[in-house]
Amino acid sequence: MSHTIEKIKCLIIGSGPAGYTAAIYAARANMNPVLYQGMQPGGQLTTTNEVENWPGNPIGITGPEMMVQLQEQAQRFGTDVRDGWATKVDFSGDIHKVWINDTIELHCETVIISTGASAKYLGLASEQHYLQMGGGVSACAVCDGFFYRNQEVVIVGAGDSACEEAHYLSKLCKKVTMLVRSEKFRASKIMEERVRKTENITILLNHDTLRVLGDEQVVTGVEVLNKTTEETYEIPVTGFFVAIGHKPNTDIFKDYITLDETGYIVSVPGTSRTNVAGVFVAGDAADHVYRQAITAAGTGCMAALDAERYLASRE
Repeated sequence: MSHTIEKIKCLIIGSGPAGYTAAIYAARANMNPVLYQGMQPGGQLTTTNEVENWPGNPIGITGPEMMVQLQEQAQRFGTDVRDGWATKVDFSGDIHKVWINDTIELHCETVIISTGASAKYLGLASEQHYLQMGGGVSACAVCDGFFYRNQEVVIVGAGDSACEEAHYLSKLCKKVTMLVRSEKFRASKIMEERVRKTENITILLNHDTLRVLGDEQVVTGVEVLNKTTEETYEIPVTGFFVAIGHKPNTDIFKDYITLDETGYIVSVPGTSRTNVAGVFVAGDAADHVYRQAITAAGTGCMAALDAERYLASRE
């Protein structure tokens, strides 16, 4: 481990809309922010082909292009954007210690956590192929459902989020098929009843996804297994949605930061403050409800403003 220590006024861990927005506000407030991009520079949006719900882009924009623009805007105001990711923290004292790539030790007056959350996928090779191609696999119905209007889609999941996303898709798509891997839903009764009463939602219990089918560019169907009858068959669709949960990228903070039962950071209501003074959170690391680029950006703004006020109170 290196003995070189760098002192930083405002450290932002993670990029994406939350991190870059925090950086823009922190830089304009002369906080000299340093931002480490993390394992996936730009966050989840770099895997999104088209973003049509970001205000100010009337003709839409690709996820990667949007992240490049946000990074450039943050750098224009003086943000020091660096490659690397946080591997260890120590928030036990007044100085917040963060190690980057296990070699660089940072002593920070304030820290903004914007590490996001990773969508859970089934792990099928075919699923990952079309996810990377941007040709029909998604983990966000609100983000991508618009592209499948008047088409037929499949959604995998059995919880409240899956039911909510299936119901959302039913308003856009001709037909929505829900694949539930067990013999019953995990969702609340009211959510289950909502999808059962929706005419264009077909529910297939005790079904597994075997393979996402396509022409190597876009999805054309799903091969499924009826575990009750052992029958294998294909469902022709153009979209494959996965709603089996998200995992917040917060493991390295668990010894110091209060997390909920699923690992999301708990903030003081109405603020970005965590239980550790001088440490703030923005974006999907704390948000298991909305998970949108615009809400992440909003909390990035909040985190920078809260950090600025914290520093001012210590002067």
